[in-house]
Amino acid sequence: MKKIWQIVLTLITILLVWFVLTTQTAGPKGSAVVMSQANAGLQEQRIDDQYRSTYEIFVYSFYDTDNDGIGDLKGVDQKLDYIEGLGFNQIWLMPVSPSPTYHKYDVTDYMEIDPEYGTMQDFDQLLKDCHERGINVIIDLVLNHTSSQHPWFLEACDYLRSLPAGGMPDPAVCPYVQYYRFDRERQNGYTPLSGTDWYYEARFWDQMPDLNLDEPMVRDEIAKIIAFWFDRGVDGFRLDAVTSYYTGNDEKNIQFLSWLNDTVDTCAPGKYIVCEGWDAQGKYAQYYASGVDSMFDFAFAGPDGVIANTLKGKYTARDFGNALEKEWQLYESYDPDAVNAPFYTNHDMARGAGYYAGDDGSKTKLALAMNLLTSGNAFLYYGEELGMKGSGKDENKRAPMYWSDSDTDGMTHGPKDMDSFAMKFPSLEDQIEDPYSIYNYVKEILRIRNALPVIARGRTWVHQDLTTDHVCMIMKEDGEHAPAAILMNLSDTEETVDVSSTEFHHLLGVLTVNDQGVTFKNDTLVLPPYAVAVLGE
Repeated sequence: MKKIWQIVLTLITILLVWFVLTTQTAGPKGSAVVMSQANAGLQEQRIDDQYRSTYEIFVYSFYDTDNDGIGDLKGVDQKLDYIEGLGFNQIWLMPVSPSPTYHKYDVTDYMEIDPEYGTMQDFDQLLKDCHERGINVIIDLVLNHTSSQHPWFLEACDYLRSLPAGGMPDPAVCPYVQYYRFDRERQNGYTPLSGTDWYYEARFWDQMPDLNLDEPMVRDEIAKIIAFWFDRGVDGFRLDAVTSYYTGNDEKNIQFLSWLNDTVDTCAPGKYIVCEGWDAQGKYAQYYASGVDSMFDFAFAGPDGVIANTLKGKYTARDFGNALEKEWQLYESYDPDAVNAPFYTNHDMARGAGYYAGDDGSKTKLALAMNLLTSGNAFLYYGEELGMKGSGKDENKRAPMYWSDSDTDGMTHGPKDMDSFAMKFPSLEDQIEDPYSIYNYVKEILRIRNALPVIARGRTWVHQDLTTDHVCMIMKEDGEHAPAAILMNLSDTEETVDVSSTEFHHLLGVLTVNDQGVTFKNDTLVLPPYAVAVLGE
């Protein structure tokens, strides 16, 4: 009798899925129920290339396994089920090397793990466990500067202090004086070296002395660092502050990146490089000429980026689509193989949940879809899938991952100078079972992205005839995978689109922010406010 009931239940499930897919209608049920039904036929397609879905993790604030209030590598390892369950197939670890600061962007040893985070054995285990799941791991590589506590800098300073008045340093005696930029005249961006009449370049902070990247010995050190991490199995690097390597000199920055890219390709072909160049789009686009895989797409990110400004009503849906189409052409003009790196927020920006006054979560959700459905290797900052808050000073933007609203196992304390503030949306503990939650919405975005390879890899253009001020129809085609069209209703009104004039006649995926369903019948698509539909041929 038990087997008979199991067969009956299986048949009922098959019929329900068949009904949803053949009627191509998502009715007014719970949001996640509607989406999961409409997306039920989608199966993940794992492709080992650079077009991934990447989760940015600040280890310090993520998950604590030793009850010291600080996140650790074992904590990341323990949460791989969570990361994989969301749909991510790559993680970016913010700096994990020893550092005197909580953020660890001032390194004292490039080839070691900060004890606050664990051991090298913990790191190796994390890599192994990630790779067994098909999850790649990239790590932050900070080359613009070191910590003032780095042995290279300490030895250089001690040597300069030992010189007689007016004495000139001899690199043969102390080669580390060549590793940094020292001068007896105070130039812009230089700070005094105590106990001497010397100054050193430190553009970010006097505790972050800039490296002399022209020095061959420094480049040899960098090559050793790169080889060290690749030998351990790291899949690539996120390069910090690439537009600041040579302040105000894009040409030299690009030349250095070209050298770095060649060094990576020589050491371990196929490894991934993504660069931070926080500048105007026309400026950082030029850095693709270096041959690096990706530049973070700052034009679309943050409270004043294209995504936020569209949802704030400053740009229309047509403006949004045209911006996507134009950037593809821009990046391609510098490198036909460029892989865009779209993101919405990161550790230096206010979190997205604070961008829209009075938002019930609808705009917060749609913004994440606008980001994660963009072509390229898409990045999401930890906690955005929960709608975490955080603005003002940097510590607030790096608050503890909101696993629970109580002090349960694994919760970190966060940076000690962080302000106390309440979150806008519930913790993961509450969102898991909520069909309307941001968490469940993000899972559905990634289900669609991972099942339809053309979404990440497709060349982007706008169907101008069917795009309006409210609805954007984005076309994706890469010549290898089945093409798709993404229709986004970026307004607070219901919109109807007749797609009979196109080749797209099948509903593949749906994203809805509440219980208002998407319908698709006789080539007519009805999109409730802030809904997304993906169509195929």
